Amino acid sequence: MNQKSLSRWLKAIIIGMGIIGLIFYGLVVPELGNDFVSHYPEYINGCYLWLGLLWLTAVPCYIVLYLAWKISNNIGKDNSFSKENAVSMKYISTLALGDSIFFFAGNIIYLIIGFNHPSVVLAALVVVFIGVSIAVAAAVLSHLILKAANLKEENDLTI
Repeated sequence: MNQKSLSRWLKAIIIGMGIIGLIFYGLVVPELGNDFVSHYPEYINGCYLWLGLLWLTAVPCYIVLYLAWKISNNIGKDNSFSKENAVSMKYISTLALGDSIFFFAGNIIYLIIGFNHPSVVLAALVVVFIGVSIAVAAAVLSHLILKAANLKEENDLTI
């Protein structure tokens, strides 16, 4: 598989993830919230707080998709191992970790003010674990891409 083909596949995956995210955050989450409120109308205020928290967690996800698009453009230009890609991966790592911490903190705050259940916090730990895993993987890839970019730069200077 050549670089341009790989870049096209990555862009298709990024577009698919963006569409799935729009469906999830725009249709599924509000529908689940409405369904929950119809069964438990006393939690209507908590439902809107939860929707706000979940929509705020979507912002870093779409920033990550933008950064992934930039990386796939560089891959298409046969510039996979560049410092720009390493920096983008570092930003992705930071965003994933920050989003995970924000989501966990929101769950804990909602638990303290009574808009959350301990079982939901335990289930949210799975999401937090996935986010932290993505952050660690992106940090490792950033480090490896930077090392490869430095080696490439050294080789380019060698005659």
